[in-house]
Amino acid sequence: MQGKVDGKVALITGSGRGIGRAVALKLAAEGAKLVVNDLDVEPADETVQAIRDAGGEAIACVGSVSAPDFADRFIQTAVKAYGGLDIVVNNAGYTWDNVVQKMTDEQWYAMIDLHLTAPFRILRAAQPVIRQLSKSELQQGEHKMRKVVNISSVAGLFGNAGQVNYSAAKAGIVGMTKTLAKEWGRINTTVNCVAFGLVKTRLTGSAADNEMATIEGREIAIGVNPDLLQTVERSIPFGRGATPEEAAGAVYLFCIPESDFVSGQTLMCTGGITGI
Repeated sequence: MQGKVDGKVALITGSGRGIGRAVALKLAAEGAKLVVNDLDVEPADETVQAIRDAGGEAIACVGSVSAPDFADRFIQTAVKAYGGLDIVVNNAGYTWDNVVQKMTDEQWYAMIDLHLTAPFRILRAAQPVIRQLSKSELQQGEHKMRKVVNISSVAGLFGNAGQVNYSAAKAGIVGMTKTLAKEWGRINTTVNCVAFGLVKTRLTGSAADNEMATIEGREIAIGVNPDLLQTVERSIPFGRGATPEEAAGAVYLFCIPESDFVSGQTLMCTGGITGI
């Protein structure tokens, strides 16, 4: 039995860990060929190996999505390995929080570059490839749909204290999604967005653990204040945050044929929260 995305080429940023990894494993299980990305070699290779061990196809493209040369390298990795691309998921990200009066320019631009400029560059690099593939397919009488899924957040829809940089970037990705949905319909490509609430990953664990992560040479404190974390979870109708696999399911909905006429939409994956 063929999977829902059998033979499709899927590129997912930040897919060595967390939500991105869960999306990669889900799409691979449904027959996609994966280009896996992570900042670090080890998690990227682990995801690639997990896909291969399950009988799938995957290769890694390691590096920072914020690097000026990353987008072209990412797209060309797919073209050279698999001959094209069908699904792009802009997932990579982390948070670097502060109240506005204490936020540095470095913090501001780090989040804008990561969550907004990087997806822009990736999709800019992808467009000529998709356009040419679509043109060739139409000349041959084929009708083939492609999918872009951008990742936003409830912070981008409703704001979140201490996250003016992240919230602004995630609001921007919603605007990018709506605009490209209007531009890319003519090349048979849907462009949609998933806005997550609380998803249980290493980045959203309890800050009481005092865990730090080295990200692009910066030591970033990760985790959420434990009291705030409990408050947030109590506000979710399901009483808990999503697992990465549940989060991946929301992305998957926009990748399958059943969503071929859905474009320009933002789906909230929040466990029932409809506003803040």
